[in-house]
Amino acid sequence: MDIVIRGIFGSLRRSPVSGERGALFGFSSPPAISVALALAISYTTPVSAQTPDGAALSRKLNCMSCHAVDRTLLGPSLADIRKRYANQPDARDMLARKIQTGGAGSWGTIPMPANTQVNDEEAHALVDWILDPNR
Repeated sequence: MDIVIRGIFGSLRRSPVSGERGALFGFSSPPAISVALALAISYTTPVSAQTPDGAALSRKLNCMSCHAVDRTLLGPSLADIRKRYANQPDARDMLARKIQTGGAGSWGTIPMPANTQVNDEEAHALVDWILDPNR
């Protein structure tokens, strides 16, 4: 990574005389600094820092095949889930685990299948989206 940043800054032409335009910045063009910094920051921002979007995940993972926002399908509505678990402090982890491992009996006789392809970060993003009162 240092090589990338040094390459970006090393490729900018320095002003040899202190009276030249851009000498204050040490580069021939102040916009070049903005470009170089933007590139350097984009190379240093980890992809994992981006939180998955719960709504997009719910569509991608087919959650909405069994759940609807405001009515019961095969599973409970997202509104009913939010109402039941809104004030429970351990609800976030419990629901994330239930998404991943499945379960039965909480909402009737139809079991929720395990979603083993869902990682912890995605499960928590889904739960955060479901429990968000501003959704």
